[in-house]
Amino acid sequence: MNDLLQCTGVQCRFGDFVATRGIHLSVRESEVIGIIGANGAGKTTLFNVLSGYLKPTEGRVWFRGVDVTGVPPRVLARRGIARSFQVPQLFGSNTVCENMMIALSLLAEPRRSLLRRFSDRDLIDQARVILDEYDIAKHADTVVVKVPQGVRKLLDIAMATCASPDLVLLDEPTSGVSADEKDGLVSRLIGRFRERLTTVIFIEHDMQVVREYASRVIALYEGRIIADGEVADVFADADVVRFITGAAAEPSVSAGGRYASA
Repeated sequence: MNDLLQCTGVQCRFGDFVATRGIHLSVRESEVIGIIGANGAGKTTLFNVLSGYLKPTEGRVWFRGVDVTGVPPRVLARRGIARSFQVPQLFGSNTVCENMMIALSLLAEPRRSLLRRFSDRDLIDQARVILDEYDIAKHADTVVVKVPQGVRKLLDIAMATCASPDLVLLDEPTSGVSADEKDGLVSRLIGRFRERLTTVIFIEHDMQVVREYASRVIALYEGRIIADGEVADVFADADVVRFITGAAAEPSVSAGGRYASA
């Protein structure tokens, strides 16, 4: 099995409701995959399975050839799968830097004593370096509830990825972010991950963001994959137009998106 990630026959049933239906998916190293679909299509359920928050009713998930079906999220994070959330999972009463230090303690250095961490100069410096990489270091000493939504999004992702994961799952990274912040946020994120050859799968409702930044698109409808392929091909697919975009496909910024794989 040469794929970084693979899932076969993934189905999630909640009583009589089936959220995902027989999902088969293979992900290669360094891909940037956009997942599209209407609300209720099964996108977040699929992310919950891939990140260990949900064990599928049927099917299996493999990461680097190892069966990780149902493995807890924190264990998967240490094995190389990071996941951010549509609503940032932050400690609102702590500063941006303190949030970053908590994440480093739990993921990058899980054995250290909680009582020692906030006075550790090396950990503080490490947190500030990562914040600088995401261009939010100027907010380091600000309480999280007082920073803009775009900064919260970047902080959530920085915290999730502080252990240098091989695979990053981004759940609607532009949700709640202003139009002025949106393009810069995604460009900074995807560009950074591409430089590090990190594989990225992101859920997004803004079709222009998907067209510009994905190298491959997966379209979900009623829990099934209805299209999977290059950006232009998926947006031109009749079922995608009918069930998701609702309009004729527009040309992408470039063939395969701004960060298309070679």
